[in-house]
Amino acid sequence: MANEKGNHLLEKSILPVGSNGKTMGMIGYFMLWVGMVVMIVAYQFGGDAVSSYPLLTSIIVIFAAYLAIGFIMLLSADIGTEHGLSFAVFLRAPFGIIGTHFPVVSRGVVAACWFGIQTYLGALALNGIFQYLVGYDNWILWYTLFAIVQLVNTALGIKAVETFANLAAPILIAISVWMYYHLDGMVVEQGENIWTFVGGQDASLLAIFMANLTLWAALAIDIPNISRYLKVKTGTKSFGSRNRNIFLAQLVALPVVSTLMAFIGAIAYIATGDWNPITIIQNNETGFSLIVLLALVTIAQWSTNNAANLIPAALAFVNAAAPHLSYKMGVVLAGIIGSLSMPWFILDNLYVFLGYFGATLSAIAGIMFCDYYLIRKRRLNVPDLYKVNGQFRYAKGFNPAGFIAWVVSGALAILFMEYSYIIGIASGAILYYALMTGWILKKYPQQEIESNFDDNYLAASVNIDWTYSGKKDGFVRTPVKTIYKEEQVFDGVQANTE
Repeated sequence: MANEKGNHLLEKSILPVGSNGKTMGMIGYFMLWVGMVVMIVAYQFGGDAVSSYPLLTSIIVIFAAYLAIGFIMLLSADIGTEHGLSFAVFLRAPFGIIGTHFPVVSRGVVAACWFGIQTYLGALALNGIFQYLVGYDNWILWYTLFAIVQLVNTALGIKAVETFANLAAPILIAISVWMYYHLDGMVVEQGENIWTFVGGQDASLLAIFMANLTLWAALAIDIPNISRYLKVKTGTKSFGSRNRNIFLAQLVALPVVSTLMAFIGAIAYIATGDWNPITIIQNNETGFSLIVLLALVTIAQWSTNNAANLIPAALAFVNAAAPHLSYKMGVVLAGIIGSLSMPWFILDNLYVFLGYFGATLSAIAGIMFCDYYLIRKRRLNVPDLYKVNGQFRYAKGFNPAGFIAWVVSGALAILFMEYSYIIGIASGAILYYALMTGWILKKYPQQEIESNFDDNYLAASVNIDWTYSGKKDGFVRTPVKTIYKEEQVFDGVQANTE
């Protein structure tokens, strides 16, 4: 790919994805999400909830939290389906071409840490399998090998990630159902009634709701990293029609399957006082059942890590180091950072970890939604997102409105931790809107706004792709069905080359 000399904003993996690169359909995206939400952490939330409230109450609150975050993801996903942009590149609009690195790299580090956590859990499962079969005990070795396999799978691009998800999703659901019946049998043997059981804890329902909401707070803001690869019905300004391939995953796979995982964790707690069904069955099973169980753990962590952690982290690091860091090297860097983060320590302090990063990310969500929907009305001057001296340079590369809104709203969210996500997203949006309309837009005019929101700053809605020409003119608007003579595809990203 041709690159503008000295332009640190260009790298092939963060260019807009055109229609030829949007290859994932509704079922593929649904399967991807099924694979992502089956993870051990979700069990803990179910066990924690039922330790304070009846099972039905717990499940309703947990389902409501996941449904709410699913709706939030629908809003952010449109950035990817409409303009084909990654999260990192879009954030150049509200934070500036240099300022974007602060929230984006912060999110990238969090994603890398999650990669470390999931890989550590998978490594323990692999170690359990081989310890049972041959008596070999070395979780560090299995961590290293498991990490390498995941990194290679993700580095191969979105198609490889989707292929693995299609294979993993039905296996994960089948084993989860088996796990439920196994645990339910244990409850019956002990004479317990899962629907009348109440533990002795006293957590608030709001705390349970917020904990489950913030579990996916990070991916809620950078879902454009994945949604930009989704097939889109173009030529329509109808949000529902344009994003129809998203709804099944965000409003069914995410809340329903996540709640099922919490339900299993709750059953495990009722049966034994331990939320972790893996530990329970591992202590009560041998032979084939034990191996199947531990295989579930391994596949679950893998299917979550690819799309939810490695892709966001890699693109965050590429955006910060373009054009010197490629997508594949970004994936490797994410793996290294995640492994050095001491994931076992984070896992022991998970609620603190979730609380603080959920609070700061909620403010970013509010700023994003305000900028995209209220300030720009979904119009974006995409070519200038890749220009060193374009409109998104603001004050030496920083947009003060974005930073002030982020710092103040993030601090408020942390101060009122129990209501953190609600406070962060609301205050972030309100403060950003006030600063942009009352100050920044008067000093740094934005073409899409000055044009009275001309449709020339839309893409999929008007049958257009943003295409990088590799020439002096930079980006050109091309009809969706145009066939490019010298087209190349890099990791699912379309670009024209000379």
